[in-house]
Amino acid sequence: MARYTASVCRLCRREGAKLYLKGSRCYTKKCAFERRPSPPGQHGVRRRKVGDYGLQLREKQKVRRVYGVLERQFRNYFDTAENRPGVTGESLLRTLELRLDNVVYRMGFATSRAQARQLVGHGHFAVNGISTNISSFQVKPGDRIEVRETKRAREPFKLAKETLRSHQAPEWLSIDAAKLSGTVADLPRRDQMPLDLNEQLVVEYYSR
Repeated sequence: MARYTASVCRLCRREGAKLYLKGSRCYTKKCAFERRPSPPGQHGVRRRKVGDYGLQLREKQKVRRVYGVLERQFRNYFDTAENRPGVTGESLLRTLELRLDNVVYRMGFATSRAQARQLVGHGHFAVNGISTNISSFQVKPGDRIEVRETKRAREPFKLAKETLRSHQAPEWLSIDAAKLSGTVADLPRRDQMPLDLNEQLVVEYYSR
């Protein structure tokens, strides 16, 4: 399966914003964006006038990179959202939020979406009691996500159990820290999804 393998810090620099792709490191002085916020490359420091298309492209890339989705899959998500009733942009973000790897990250079982994707891929989680290793699996209200009993002694989950007590999960998720599990209580509303993403620009990009 294709995946991005280069430095993720340059993605933050390219988008001109912290995307928090490296988990706790992004909150320290080691963060590459804090040390060098200019775009990567030899000509990154030049100032260029950005038109409407450039703004739409950069926002599309930003959303795609935040959730760690490659272009073809992201376009498929958009096509699906476009065919659903309701607001296309909001439906797109909701689909991305309901990916299993994102839900694992939102629940606090991983420090980043990349780590959540790795843990899911290694079969550490079960959905409704069934082991699931597909990071793009779409969860729905009522689904129960839990760390498999045979995996709970692993180091990432020992750490997660300590931090879950202070972790603030979104309102559409309920967490049981003692059992390392959580439930999708409802579909996320727009105000419960990242407010720094402008999904309307993504819709305009694909509708041009």
